[in-house]
Amino acid sequence: MAKFAINLKEGNIEKESELIVGIDLGTTNSLVAYMKEGQAVAVKDESGKSTLVPSIIHFTPDQNVIVGDEAREKLATDPTNTIYSVKRLMGKSYKDIKQVEQYFGYRIIDEDTDSLVKIRVKDKFFTPIELSAEILKTLKRRIETELGETISKAVITVPAYFNDAQRQATRDAGKLAGLDVLRIVNEPTAASLAYGIGLHPDDNEVAAVYDLGGGTFDISILQIHNGIFEVLSTHGDTFLGGDDFDRAIVDFWLQQQDTGQVSSSQSLRLLAEQAKKHLSQHESYENTLDGITYAITRAQFEALAQPLVDRTLASCRRALADAKLKPEQIEKVILVGGATRVPLVKKAVSEFFEREVFDKLNPDETVALGAAIQADILAGNQKDLLLLDITPLSLGIETMGGLMDVIIPRNTKVPAKVGRRYTTSIDGQRNLKVAVYQGERDLVEHNRKLGEFILKGIPPMPAGLPKIEIHFIINADGILQVKAQELRSNVEQSIDVLPQYGISEEEMGRMLLESIQHAQEDMARRALLEARNEANNIILSADKFVQQHAAILSPEEIEITRALTSDLRVAVAGTDKDVINKAMEDLNAYTSPLAHRAMDTAIADAIKGISF
Repeated sequence: MAKFAINLKEGNIEKESELIVGIDLGTTNSLVAYMKEGQAVAVKDESGKSTLVPSIIHFTPDQNVIVGDEAREKLATDPTNTIYSVKRLMGKSYKDIKQVEQYFGYRIIDEDTDSLVKIRVKDKFFTPIELSAEILKTLKRRIETELGETISKAVITVPAYFNDAQRQATRDAGKLAGLDVLRIVNEPTAASLAYGIGLHPDDNEVAAVYDLGGGTFDISILQIHNGIFEVLSTHGDTFLGGDDFDRAIVDFWLQQQDTGQVSSSQSLRLLAEQAKKHLSQHESYENTLDGITYAITRAQFEALAQPLVDRTLASCRRALADAKLKPEQIEKVILVGGATRVPLVKKAVSEFFEREVFDKLNPDETVALGAAIQADILAGNQKDLLLLDITPLSLGIETMGGLMDVIIPRNTKVPAKVGRRYTTSIDGQRNLKVAVYQGERDLVEHNRKLGEFILKGIPPMPAGLPKIEIHFIINADGILQVKAQELRSNVEQSIDVLPQYGISEEEMGRMLLESIQHAQEDMARRALLEARNEANNIILSADKFVQQHAAILSPEEIEITRALTSDLRVAVAGTDKDVINKAMEDLNAYTSPLAHRAMDTAIADAIKGISF
């Protein structure tokens, strides 16, 4: 497949390879790396001290954005305007994360819907995609400063367990940051590449990647054969990491204090982190904070850490069981993540798998270095490696408001099969038009239509009840087949689209260039249309609610609900998505208690007269 480079400064397409960088977009820290004289190198900050960019975003009083170390300093002083762990929100709805909402110090909007979660900062509303894009912009600036040239192509890593929505959200964040994301690579695959595993076509082995970061843990079992990395199983804990080791030390110190005097929690946590790192090289630690002496030995720390390490080993057992393997069948064990520097962790993992572990590379940098190697392969600089063919442009369907919903992202390996579930938007809807598009823009009007068909005969049901599954299947010859099926009735329809979809290389390059140049405005239009779609559904629900439950509502409650609904109608007619989001939040906040009361009344009526 031909390669072309996009020059963002000149706005043209160049027929030559250009540097592709590797990015580790992490929960706690993020990094960018590239190939320098045949070696993968992580880029350091301007002072030359650290390769890590804390994945933290702070909004100043005048709405400027700060990312990294400077933003981390605001965690203690201005937590509501400082966003961290945004990776945990990627591709998630509020329903997905409401059980762990207390973990976050900032405001996450509860809309009781399946739409992607939003974060409120003052009167602005941001998606995890927009916030992640700010981190990626910082990494992009860092490497551009290092190299003195514009960077527009990247490989970005994600956890092996990330689903389609989370991967697509990562791609969108890259696009919004001005990057053409050539490939989304699993983090364990990148870590393996960093150690040279899978780089030779004749490699055939099973590897385990043990990744213990600042806030998350996951274990992945990989089968590597002929340069293909297959994830056999993955397991982990999204709330277990180095931060928990620090917390254990803090709790230990607090139990030791009998003076009633306590240092500030943030300062004490930082001291605990310092102690943890010191104990990796020494047998004891002692320091003074606010006139109080804090001390701990390595033996005491390991006793505190052992239950946490045991939890990771329990995940390892589950992953092995899911892969139907025993520890002795694992040929390579790779350690990733800063918390694996703790000697107890290395010892426990080595004993569990009964072999020496791979830990010679900086565990904070391993994934980014592997991403840079994958990028180098994509750039065609490793001629002895065979790359599977890929889809040249994203493929998707039209959804409400003329939005493009990508089902198979560009650069997906083929053959491929991806499915996604949809439903109807109108009560009693019997037919559904499935329009297939190709391109990188957020609105279908800017993309290329490949064909359409009508799924007929859907049984009439209330809006949202039908379950319609749409599958995109691309075979090894590049032929695309699109199938739609209503799962309750098994009504089915399909269409075939020919290989390469009749598009020239120059046209493909133009479409890619435009998608990056217009990413900001495309995202703004998408956000506005999505807010309008969501608001219109809420307006319909609010009108139905008042009509159906007028008997249990007071005149004042009915009046306020109708007034807030009217405010939302006015907001929908405007062009400010933040105003629409605020009006939605106001309506939801007021009507939620009313909805709970209506449900309680309905349940009470249903069980009236029933004896237990």
